[in-house]
Amino acid sequence: MVSDETVVQTASEAAEGLILDRIKQSDITDVDVTVTFEEGVLDVDVYLNAPDASRDEEKVANDAALAARAAVDELFAEAEESA
Repeated sequence: MVSDETVVQTASEAAEGLILDRIKQSDITDVDVTVTFEEGVLDVDVYLNAPDASRDEEKVANDAALAARAAVDELFAEAEESA
């Protein structure tokens, strides 16, 4: 059984990791990753402000949210395989 805390942590780390892989930390003015997991529903909201970055902030934020969801899917798949 995967705890809600583990789900939230996994999603947050995946989103933040993708952002830092694509945009230099020094180019980021503000970033906020909010993750909730309640009653089996994952909600990921990513805000990114990196005006000096060479990448599209909105695309990176959307990709980060998708990465968070994919990481949680993988977490549950691994838990199911080991059960």
